[in-house]
Amino acid sequence: MNRWRIPAWLEREVVERDRYSVYCGVAFVPGNPSRRSKPSWEHIVNDVRIVTRENIARCCLSCNASKGARDLQIWLESEYCKCRRITAESVADVVKAALAETARRRASDI
Repeated sequence: MNRWRIPAWLEREVVERDRYSVYCGVAFVPGNPSRRSKPSWEHIVNDVRIVTRENIARCCLSCNASKGARDLQIWLESEYCKCRRITAESVADVVKAALAETARRRASDI
């Protein structure tokens, strides 16, 4: 288990799956000093108790810093995302699935 309480098996799975930032799509290049090419761990839904393959992802440090603790849908409407052309349609499939699940839950709450 790493310091973010992600089990080793899940860490390996996510590293294999997320070779690009799940938000902006930048490739993770070992040894590149750019913040944009360094991966960081991300809870797509900001709840540290949800440690699943559907909620744990890797994104670049810049996207992670920009999103912070904001709700994903709200962050996607931010200037940061607009400037980088990050949309609900451009993100990785794991993020699209999280957005769809969030929308489904909200619809069932109505």
